[in-house]
Amino acid sequence: MARLALLSVSDKTGLIDFARSLVEEFGFDLISSGGTAQTLKEAGIPVTKVADYTGSPEILGGRVKTLHPRIHGGILARRDLPQDMQDLENNQIRPIDLVVVNLYPFEQTIATGAALSEAIEQIDIGGPALLRAAAKNYAYLTVLCEPAAYNGYLKELRQGEASFQFRQACALKAFLHTSGYDQAIATYLLKVKGESIPQRFTLSGQQLQSLRYGENPHQPAAWYQTGTTPAGWAAATKLQGKELSYNNLVDLEAARRIIAEFIDTPAAAILKHTNPCGVALGSSLADAYEKAFNADSVSAFGGIVALNRPIDPATATALTHTFLECVVAPDCEAEAQEILAAKSKVRILTLADLSLGAPETVKVIAGGFLVQASDNVVADTSQWQVVTERQPTQDEMEELLFAWKVCKHVKSNAIVVTRDRTTVGIGAGQMNRVGSVKIALEQAGARANGAILASDGFFPFDDSVRTAAAAGITAIVQPGGSLRDQDSIKAANELGLVMVFTGIRHFLH
Repeated sequence: MARLALLSVSDKTGLIDFARSLVEEFGFDLISSGGTAQTLKEAGIPVTKVADYTGSPEILGGRVKTLHPRIHGGILARRDLPQDMQDLENNQIRPIDLVVVNLYPFEQTIATGAALSEAIEQIDIGGPALLRAAAKNYAYLTVLCEPAAYNGYLKELRQGEASFQFRQACALKAFLHTSGYDQAIATYLLKVKGESIPQRFTLSGQQLQSLRYGENPHQPAAWYQTGTTPAGWAAATKLQGKELSYNNLVDLEAARRIIAEFIDTPAAAILKHTNPCGVALGSSLADAYEKAFNADSVSAFGGIVALNRPIDPATATALTHTFLECVVAPDCEAEAQEILAAKSKVRILTLADLSLGAPETVKVIAGGFLVQASDNVVADTSQWQVVTERQPTQDEMEELLFAWKVCKHVKSNAIVVTRDRTTVGIGAGQMNRVGSVKIALEQAGARANGAILASDGFFPFDDSVRTAAAAGITAIVQPGGSLRDQDSIKAANELGLVMVFTGIRHFLH
C-alpha cells in the first residue's frame, strides 16, 4: 500500500513542488483539507479531501475539519503494537506516514491591529492537535511544521527513509512551534484583559542567529526573536559591517532607549557598556553628533552611536573620523552610505522605529526570573515642583528636562551634568551618590560652571548639593523623597541654586 501523507497548511510556500515530489518520486497518496486541497488540485496533483476520506463534512464554517478518529488514529497508532494495528484495520483507518502542517497566521493577524473577533478566528485548533499528535508519535512517522524542512525530508527519503534522528528533530520543532503559538495567544489575551503582570509568564522565541559568544569568549550565546513577525532589532537592516555580537546588541538596545526620548530635535547618543558617554541635541544631526562626541571624545572611541534622524553626508563624514563599533539611525542617505563604506568594518544599521521597545523587562535569578513593566514614563514638567526660592528660567527648565531624560538611562547611582543640551559629565554605577557627583563634576571640569545637574535618586544629605554649587552648578533636578529633603532645599536656597523635584525615581540596575 502506498504511503499516506496529510497536508494542511496556511503558508503554502513550496507546497506544490514538495507535494509533486511526494507523489511522483515516492508514490505517496495525499489527503488535504480546505484551501490546501484546492491548491493541489489546481496544480494537477492528485489529492483526496479530508472530508471525503473521513466521510464527515467540514462544519462550523471550517472550524472542524481534521478532528476525526480516521485522521488521529492514523497518526497516533503504534506500528509495533498489534492491538493498535488491529484497531486501524477494524475501523478502516490507514496509517499516516507524514504530517505537514503550519498554523493559522495568528501573530500576523494581531500585528495588523485586527479586532478581537478576527483574532479569535485565527486561533488554530486542528493544526496544533495534528502537530502534537504527530510529534508524540515521531517513532513511527514524520511531522513537518515549516516549509524550510521540505527539502531535508526529501533528501532523507532519497537516502532510503527518514531517520529516527531526523524525525525526532522534527518532532521537537513541532512542540516548540505549538508552544510559541499558544504563548502568543495567551500574551494577546492578557493584553486584551489589561493584565500587565500575570500569574503565569512565559517567554518564547525563535533563534534568529547564533552569536560568536556572549559577554566573554567562554560564554555561548544566541539571539532570539519573539513572535513570527520581525520587530525591533529583528526588523533592523544592516547596511554594512561585521556580524552583530552579544555586547553590540545589548549596547544598541541601551542606545535605542536613550535616543527614543528625543523626537522633536536632532539628537545623538554615544554609549559604552550601556552607559552614555555623550548625548546632545543640535541644530542639525551633524551638529548633535559633534557635540555628543566632544562631550567625552576619549570614551567615544569604540562606542555605539544612536541618531534620531537619517544619516546625511555631513554626519557620515563626522562618523568616519573615529573608530566606532555600531551606528544606528532611522535611515541612511545613499551618499552617506558611500562615505561610510570607507569604514567597512563599522556596523551601520537602520531601524525605522527607534521608539519600539518591550513593554516589560525580564531578569533571570537563581530558580526563577523577575518581570517588571518597562520604565516608559514620559517626563512631564507640569508635574514637577520647584522647591527653592529661585525659580528656573525657561531655558533652565528645558536644560533640566534634557538632563533628566539622559539620567534615566544611566546606571545607578546616576549623576548627569549638562549645558547647552549636551552632557559634559556623567557619574554612573557608583556605590554612593557622592562618588557619582564627584566623578561627573571632575569630568565636566570648567564646563560645570553654569551647568545643571540631574540625579536619578534623592540626596540623603546636603553634601552633594554643596559640592555641586562649589563647582558652578546653578540648577538641580532630582526625585525628592528623602527624610532630609529640607536640608538639601535649605542648602540650595543658601547657595542661590534652583532645585526641582520630579516626584519620580529612575533607578537603573
